[in-house]
Amino acid sequence: MELHIENVSKQYRKDVWGLRDFTLRLGPGVLGLLGPNGAGKSTLMRMIATIARPTSGAIFWNGVDIATQPDALRRVLGYLPQDFGVYPNLNAVEFLTYLAAVKGLAQRQARQRIDELIQLVNLTEAAYRPIGGFSGGMRQRVGIAQALLNDPHLLIVDEPTVGLDPEERVRFRNLISDLAGERLVLLSTHIVSDVEATATSIALIHRGRLLRHALPEALLQAVEGKVWGWLVSSDALTTLKTQHLIANTTRRADGVLARIVADAAPDPAATPLAPTLEDAYLYFIANHRQEQA
Repeated sequence: MELHIENVSKQYRKDVWGLRDFTLRLGPGVLGLLGPNGAGKSTLMRMIATIARPTSGAIFWNGVDIATQPDALRRVLGYLPQDFGVYPNLNAVEFLTYLAAVKGLAQRQARQRIDELIQLVNLTEAAYRPIGGFSGGMRQRVGIAQALLNDPHLLIVDEPTVGLDPEERVRFRNLISDLAGERLVLLSTHIVSDVEATATSIALIHRGRLLRHALPEALLQAVEGKVWGWLVSSDALTTLKTQHLIANTTRRADGVLARIVADAAPDPAATPLAPTLEDAYLYFIANHRQEQA
């Protein structure tokens, strides 16, 4: 099982590119596609899902070009787009039954699969209520269920935890981890904690370009010795933010502890800290912005 993205670019207008020269080769596991809003994540997901075509380059599923033979992938694809629409007058079971028929599932197989998924995404009590009355988080759970209907080999989920409460987010993360096994899961998000909890590898993307594809451990090693804690006064914090890349701040009785990502200590009083994936994410994004500037 292999997904190969080879030198893919997507141009929308003369000087507007969604992706530029994007190359990636993936096997089974969970890929966390991490980048800020507008980085090109959804553009890439739509092309892999055969909804859009690259301007140049090609995408191969098990050696088959999906632009010329899309059905080779569509038969084994599960896709939850960022903007997931529903039929508000149908209940969850009716909606999933309809989509199972669209995907070609036999009636008996579909019914059994829907029962499993309703329980899996914690919608048992709301299964026969019209979806129009669902909260945003509940609709997202319906979306997750429909993406899993055909037990896909390739599962694409684009910003899947938007609208989920903390308990639902943890449930979804556990579900993604359980699903990995012998399939490929592409998890696109700008929420670092979602990737940190589930991904077996991470691709950092910014302004349509792939910055780094590596194991989480390798990304952490790359920023080892580049994260600092510096206790400053509240008055000094505003100026500090203009001078350094600050990952976060913690207010204390004796001042504000700033977490700073920098190649060298920002001050002799600063102390080194253990890096996190969020530190690595901020470091590589900031470096790319400086290079482009």
